[in-house]
Amino acid sequence: MNEVKSPKKPLLYYYFVAMLLVMLFNFIAMPWLAEHQIKEVDYNTFVTMTEQGEVGRVEIQEQSNRILFTSSDEKTVYKTAMVPDDGLVQRLLDAGVSTTGEEIEQTSTLVSILAWVLPIIIFVALGQYMSRKMMEKMGGGGNSMMFNMGRSNAKVYVKSAEGIKFDDVAGEDEAKENLTEVVNYLHDPSKYQEIGASMPKGILLVGPPGTGKTMLAKAVAGEANVPFFSMSGSEFVEMFVGMGASKVRDLFKQAKEKAPCIVFIDEIDAIGQKRSGGQYGGNDEREQTLNQLLTEMDGFEGNNGVIILAATNRPESLDPALTRPGRFDRRVPVELPDLKGREAILQVHAKKIKVAEDVDFNKIARMASGASGAELANIVNEAALRAVRDGRRFATQADLEESIEVVIAGYQKKNAIMTDHEKKIVSYHEIGHALVAAMQTHSAPVQKITIVPRTSGALGYTMQVEEGNHYLMTKEEMENKIATLTGGRAAEEVAFGSVTTGASNDIEQATKLARAMITRYGMSDDFGMVALETVTNQYLGGDASLACSADTQTKIDQQVVELVKREHDKAVDILTANREKLDRLAAFLYEKETITGEEFMHILGE
Repeated sequence: MNEVKSPKKPLLYYYFVAMLLVMLFNFIAMPWLAEHQIKEVDYNTFVTMTEQGEVGRVEIQEQSNRILFTSSDEKTVYKTAMVPDDGLVQRLLDAGVSTTGEEIEQTSTLVSILAWVLPIIIFVALGQYMSRKMMEKMGGGGNSMMFNMGRSNAKVYVKSAEGIKFDDVAGEDEAKENLTEVVNYLHDPSKYQEIGASMPKGILLVGPPGTGKTMLAKAVAGEANVPFFSMSGSEFVEMFVGMGASKVRDLFKQAKEKAPCIVFIDEIDAIGQKRSGGQYGGNDEREQTLNQLLTEMDGFEGNNGVIILAATNRPESLDPALTRPGRFDRRVPVELPDLKGREAILQVHAKKIKVAEDVDFNKIARMASGASGAELANIVNEAALRAVRDGRRFATQADLEESIEVVIAGYQKKNAIMTDHEKKIVSYHEIGHALVAAMQTHSAPVQKITIVPRTSGALGYTMQVEEGNHYLMTKEEMENKIATLTGGRAAEEVAFGSVTTGASNDIEQATKLARAMITRYGMSDDFGMVALETVTNQYLGGDASLACSADTQTKIDQQVVELVKREHDKAVDILTANREKLDRLAAFLYEKETITGEEFMHILGE
């Protein structure tokens, strides 16, 4: 889509024009006016007037070769050309004519006044013109204020054959199917009007960050080939009360003029949050903006060709009056892509770079489990950058796999030097994770084990990759996962009889998982199917808060401790029973620093 931008002339341009006009007036107009105030006579007339006593003052300008003189009443100024006359001075003295004193003024009082007043008039007139043009650009009328504060400033994109289409958006088939209906309506509204159906006034796109909500909105505009207005919710928020509402009015005014069109409001939660009900501390400006948005959405019919699209990752915070049918009629979830979706997204972005023919995108998609569309695009770009750094003309499978590790754990710290003892501890730690996972059922296969430090702070990590999509987890699977998380610390205890600080992240994840089993998933015999925890902002990490008494919280803490300890003891038992394999695998990892899942399973099977 091509953004339409109105040409703007800088303020310096208008100042330059004003200065040019003043200079032209002073250098051309003023001398011309001055010349026409002086009466030219011949020299004989000058002599005759002198002898008859009709001359008041005389000024001899030798450099200009002329004589200026006034009448006896000094109301008229004359000029004449100089001729050789040795008796001129004496003749003037005899006639009593003054040749000294003040310089003879060549202009009248009127001309002098004009010389001062006219430039001021020019500047005032230019200022009025500039002010009027600025008011017109700001929307005109009573809603306008200086400096564009009353205008929406929405980015307008015109029809473009090279814009984003649905083919450019992968991994969101359900969302595209929902939005295809909008495109069909904009192309041919008659078949909908024939049956009496009206298009939804507003469509709300909800989902985590980076899933492609904004791109989907642009794809709708590209497919429909209609003007596209784009604006962020934060752009409506102003310091002055009433400016946000004015911007909303201006946005809808422009949209109605260019109908059929699409209006897209990104991050609508900035202005669409639930109203405070008038309590102290409420944001009156935000609420007025929301009220104006509600009014505007009620002010046009669903068949006028204006479709409102909005995106947010906090749908629970929106005002119910905004999300009710008649305003935002349809909610389109834009979730994280599944395995098939991730593969399709990788292939779309891989078209933009040169990749090897033998790249297995399915394997890359499985390794990038839980990644959003934006993260997958970043993975492909990181692979291309790595290929350039290594002097290759195309990205390989190894580049893509390494780029996943870069996005997950950061770049390798090649200059980080661990002592031999620390390196050995990290080797046992990571093998502990992998060995506990391999010895349990319902665990994802080990893909890679490394002890190369990363910029994220990790001294090593073990990568497990699911074979396919995994939507549900049983209680046994979750317990096994906790055991796997504690496997690193358990390996340190079994091998060295002591513990280190390297298991801090493992402890955090195991505790979080154990608490969720008890409070959210109902996997505790004591509490059963009782929700003890509420989750808000599910698309932004999920902020959890307990909804129970203090006594219940104490019991929850006790059960979390017991669950993690039980799984930790299980991990210790597994590693103790397989001590020989633990030592052999740790020694191999210590030597190689990075081993694949195939190498791990080969040594494990010996």
